[in-house]
Amino acid sequence: MSARWDPIRELEEMQNRLSSMFGRRLPLVRDGGEEEFTATEWSPPVDIAEDDKEYTLKAELPGMNKEDIKVSAEGGVLSITGERKIEKEEKHKKYHRIERSYGTFTRSFALPENTSADKVSAEFKDGVLKVHLPKDEKAKPKSVEVKVA
Repeated sequence: MSARWDPIRELEEMQNRLSSMFGRRLPLVRDGGEEEFTATEWSPPVDIAEDDKEYTLKAELPGMNKEDIKVSAEGGVLSITGERKIEKEEKHKKYHRIERSYGTFTRSFALPENTSADKVSAEFKDGVLKVHLPKDEKAKPKSVEVKVA
């Protein structure tokens, strides 16, 4: 029995491999087994959901301050940018492993047509950025009864 070729699965696997290569920092090891602090681009995970009134985006940004995060909505695109700064290396400490990501990030998403950029709001609490994208009143689905003749 032969396995069927699934191009979608292969694309998903390729995307996962690329994300793991470029979305996260590859560890660099010095002589003696110490790891270096390096700042690279990274990509915070996000969840996007919707209900009848709005779309909601949640981004995990632990260890960041709201002053280090910028949210903008223009030209039909929602952009989230920021920087997680490298903690100062403490003297007399030898790091054996550094897995947390540091550096700048940018995430951009196409705004749904039924939202207005001027109504977008955001809040940041406990390391989670929550962006609210209210749906336009005119775009909300309405139930219309149709008489059948």
